[in-house]
Amino acid sequence: MTPELKTKIDALLEQNPVVVFMKGSKLMPQCGFSNNVVQILNMLGVPYETVDVLENADIRQGIKEYSNWPTIPQVYVNGEFIGGSDIMIELYQNGQLQEMVEVAIALSLPALLEHLSGQDFSSSSLGWAPPE
Repeated sequence: MTPELKTKIDALLEQNPVVVFMKGSKLMPQCGFSNNVVQILNMLGVPYETVDVLENADIRQGIKEYSNWPTIPQVYVNGEFIGGSDIMIELYQNGQLQEMVEVAIALSLPALLEHLSGQDFSSSSLGWAPPE
């Protein structure tokens, strides 16, 4: 994997709480495993970004090297590799996936607001701190 591709993947994962590297798109998954992941995330009703690995052979191979995982789809939550279709199904069925994505989205909200407005919306800047 080239340093440029690694930088591109790092940026994508940093900017989006949930990212799926898959075959096809949200609207037209090109394999059953990618479709499983899309259906699960749609059922959870969470926003997510997708990257169609069929459009770029470098990304298709590079993401496998990035995660050290040989198959597609690959799901990342809060920049962390979660797994593929089977792992997503298991996490969805036991309730862990819902919690993971909710936390990731909640953690990304202050950064998103700050980015959009140029303001610091962290809890400390608002005069609030968690109880000790």
